[in-house]
Amino acid sequence: MLATLPRPLRDRLAETIVAALHDPRARDDLAALASGEAAVATWGGDAVAHGPSLRERARRASAALSGRRLDAGPLTRRDALDAAARLYEVGLFFEVHEVLEPLWREASGSDREALQGLIQVAVGYQHLANGNVAGARTLLAEGAVRLADRRLEGADLSPFAAAVRASAAALDAGAPADVDDGDRPAPAEAPPFPRELGVR
Repeated sequence: MLATLPRPLRDRLAETIVAALHDPRARDDLAALASGEAAVATWGGDAVAHGPSLRERARRASAALSGRRLDAGPLTRRDALDAAARLYEVGLFFEVHEVLEPLWREASGSDREALQGLIQVAVGYQHLANGNVAGARTLLAEGAVRLADRRLEGADLSPFAAAVRASAAALDAGAPADVDDGDRPAPAEAPPFPRELGVR
């Protein structure tokens, strides 16, 4: 799991990733960031200090979006869910939040609850990557409750909710940690995003 970057870098990279859903220049910027230090240096001082993390997040985003068509206009819900699934699958949980939040703001009723649950789960796993186990536990539990017995775009979210509950329970039980890419242990793994939500 990847810890987030300092806030200004985190927000700038997330903005670039969201723009890369429809803007070929933003996709090129991601690819350049992923490829080397020269592009990272153009982002300024903090970027250089956090270059390896910035490059890795950009690499994952670039790979996740490379085969995805560019959206011509505003994201449809299906397109946003597809983008969220792709980003979630490569461990870019904060960015999942950024893609889904506009949908959540516009939604109502059960759809709003389901989207909030997906966002809470993604942010929960980002908290876990950042070493905030208590925050992760809380958000994973709340997200699982919101997702249980719900459908979104025709997909049953209950199996995902159950997998998230099991992941949160592993945190409570102090399950053995898997070691990530060297930064910090990951006491629980994120279950796969519900694939039927994305356009595949």
